[in-house]
Amino acid sequence: MKKAGSMGINYVQKLLTSNVPKELVKKGQDRVVEASLTLIRERSKLKGELVRGLGGAVASTALLGIPLGHNSSFLQGPAFAPPFIREAIWCGSTNSTTEEGKVLDDQRVLTDVGDLPVQELRDTGIDDDRLMSIVSESVKLVMDENPLRPLVLGGDHSISYPVVRAVSEKLGGPIDILHLDAHPDIYDAFEGNKYSHASSFARIMEGGYARRLLQVGIRSINIEGREQGKRFGVEQYEMRTFSRDRQFLENLKLGEGVKGVYISVDVDCLDPAHAPGVSHIEPGGLSFRDVLNILHNLQGDIVGADVVEYNPQRDTADGMTAMVAAKLVRELAARMSK
Repeated sequence: MKKAGSMGINYVQKLLTSNVPKELVKKGQDRVVEASLTLIRERSKLKGELVRGLGGAVASTALLGIPLGHNSSFLQGPAFAPPFIREAIWCGSTNSTTEEGKVLDDQRVLTDVGDLPVQELRDTGIDDDRLMSIVSESVKLVMDENPLRPLVLGGDHSISYPVVRAVSEKLGGPIDILHLDAHPDIYDAFEGNKYSHASSFARIMEGGYARRLLQVGIRSINIEGREQGKRFGVEQYEMRTFSRDRQFLENLKLGEGVKGVYISVDVDCLDPAHAPGVSHIEPGGLSFRDVLNILHNLQGDIVGADVVEYNPQRDTADGMTAMVAAKLVRELAARMSK
């Protein structure tokens, strides 16, 4: 997978070391970037116009896929996740009503603006600095179309940094973040990669995009993870103390005094008995009902969210984890829309 993911970049690097003018390569990259963002822009405009035309929506959830997997430190299967999650959402095995009674067939509750073509962008030789800026721009294009709010389908957890950055910048200030995960993802630069999926929340906190960061479900954390947590004032709730913390975590009130609440759900926050289709299997996690209790009872204005790290290449034959990820998306969409 790593070889396939780097072929385009390597090809363009060869062009740059040959007699092909750099300006020519850059013009080609710019055209692909503009085409990619135009796709998201026009789909967002269409869906925004539809929601506004229906009327009555203060906030409407818009799915945006970011199929990026090359910043994973282990397996890159999450890059293939968005279409599997979409298929599970609409597969017909259950009805379209969420547990809180909202109907997903209503486009004011859930709409879809498609995927940012990440691999096609990387095939032109675009590096991660620019790619992360493109991800941020795609999120802002969704938010331009009031009342759409982004619910992003990963992809590995590196996408949370450019998405949160975009949400914070678009709203004009920091937000509170609820982060459900087996890992804190707060290394300074894991394996030398500042954009590693294991470093996304270090970038978020460095950038001042979050006032509070609550990390729930943690059960794989080392000295650096704890030291980085202390450095940034992160509230880390480990599974070994979950029974003690449960009442607090199931009655959270976030977002007051800031621009709202962002929720990031790494599917491996769940115990692998509930979600085996992840890259990093870590026993001893949350039950699905634990997660829903936290999400359903949260008080706060949810301005954006992501569901990341589902790996269809490790899922069961019947796609059990895809259904789990899909239900997370369904219930988040219901909470975000109003």
